[in-house]
Amino acid sequence: MVDQLRTWFQQNHTLVVFLGAQLVTLGAAAAWMIAYSVKLETRVMILETRGAEYSVARLNSIDQKLTAMEGNLKEHEQRINRMLVELLKDKRP
Repeated sequence: MVDQLRTWFQQNHTLVVFLGAQLVTLGAAAAWMIAYSVKLETRVMILETRGAEYSVARLNSIDQKLTAMEGNLKEHEQRINRMLVELLKDKRP
């Protein structure tokens, strides 16, 4: 019996290694899914704890930052346009 098992293992060594690697991969995937679900649940709990006021305040601060960036973008665009006008003036005959 042991000899048969040993012979089968020697003949199918690649299959055994492949199946072992699959088990390790499945274990890693399961661990990743559990970690991700815990992380997601933690985020939900934090949002529920802090409430909507925190979320609204955070979104308002992001909106203010975006508005400031848009203003800077418009200023930079105007500066670039002025520079282009000056450069193109020099090249006209």
